[in-house]
Amino acid sequence: MRYTAWFQCIRGCPGRHALTEVIYRCPVCEGLLEVEHDHEALRGRAPAAWMRLFDERHGRTLWPYGSGVWSKLEWVLPEVTPDNVVSLFEGNSNLLWAERFGKQIGLDDLWIKQCGISHTGSFKDLGMTVLVSAVKQAIALGRPIRALACASTGDTSAALAAYGAAAGIPVIVLLPRGKISAAQLVQPIANGALVCSLDTDFDGCMRVVQRLTQDPQIYLANSMNSLRVEGQKTVAIEMVQQFDWAVPDWVLVPGGNLGNVSALHRGFVQMQALGLTQKLPRLVCCQAAHANPLYEAYARARAAGRALTEGDYVAQVARPTLASAIQIGAPVSLPKAVRAIVECEGIVEQASEAELADAAAMADRTGMFNCPHTGVALACLIKLVRAGTIDRAARVVVVSTAHGLKFTEFKARYHEDALGFPARYANRPTLLPAAPELAVAALHRLLDAVQG
Repeated sequence: MRYTAWFQCIRGCPGRHALTEVIYRCPVCEGLLEVEHDHEALRGRAPAAWMRLFDERHGRTLWPYGSGVWSKLEWVLPEVTPDNVVSLFEGNSNLLWAERFGKQIGLDDLWIKQCGISHTGSFKDLGMTVLVSAVKQAIALGRPIRALACASTGDTSAALAAYGAAAGIPVIVLLPRGKISAAQLVQPIANGALVCSLDTDFDGCMRVVQRLTQDPQIYLANSMNSLRVEGQKTVAIEMVQQFDWAVPDWVLVPGGNLGNVSALHRGFVQMQALGLTQKLPRLVCCQAAHANPLYEAYARARAAGRALTEGDYVAQVARPTLASAIQIGAPVSLPKAVRAIVECEGIVEQASEAELADAAAMADRTGMFNCPHTGVALACLIKLVRAGTIDRAARVVVVSTAHGLKFTEFKARYHEDALGFPARYANRPTLLPAAPELAVAALHRLLDAVQG
């Protein structure tokens, strides 16, 4: 069976465009594009056969199917040749049963999808492997593409630089000056990207990269490029596969540029359309209160007593937030995210700086090590459980988008109580005398205080 896919307008304008074409918006209405698959061809394989195929490929060494993304190749980029796949064995991330944290906040069945254990430490790898593979295929077909380019708040640049380096394609990265962590900055530098620091925020960097990529030889790698979504949607497929093909009740994900909530929705919808599942989960897009344009739109719609629409959205200038990767006031994937929230009967919630920091620290005390963006999702989860919106018996998945080791400055400042608000779970090192007897006696007193 031959499987095919193409770009088409999300607003329904006529026209199909090859996935190797350099195009980011509909030439008719300037709307976003999405990847459409030949579902009739995909339905030629029974749902049980797809499940079996994906399970058989999981984690194996047969190129390129061992990757969590490329094990679903026919659903992602069906016409790519294996020689043009650029993979660093992304995906296959752990679905962690957060038993202790769940019980503390009132949930019996809480899971954390740990996308931060991927190659560059974030879920962005899942989309970048697809985009860079499509570009490598386009170059092989004669497209004169000189370089890949992105605006980034950190994780996108790390993923693009790594996959560009693996493919041997030059990478240009535009970063907002002084607004990303040192660990995030050093990743694209180490991978040989042309790293540029701009005296602006992410939205300003995005304006520059959109102007830069008007040159068809410089390929845009931000999430408005729907090839990214095709890779990121495999997070949804993977978590259902890990639950033996059962769909969770709720899925919470941090939201900045909103490509992630759009991608999760796409994965769940595709599984339902092809008969592998029978329902959609309820999605929750979790935003920092300092960068919350979708939350504000959702609140306007609720106040008016109707469903969320694109018309409720107003762009904003995002304020500085500890969750720096989602400090975005004009998200390019907003139309797709609105559709995701509506179709999944979803919710948009927000978290303050203190709430996200405390939630991340509280979870760390149960054995996790979360990025501040995951802290946003955990804080929103706590709110929804306390409000009775999410029932204690519900199966809930929180998507952890990046590894905590990329944000050690945030964690250090929290435990030093240096973030400008009380750090509820701060844990500072204790000074002890060097004399063994005195040190041991002090340790026993400290342990008694902790256990008392």
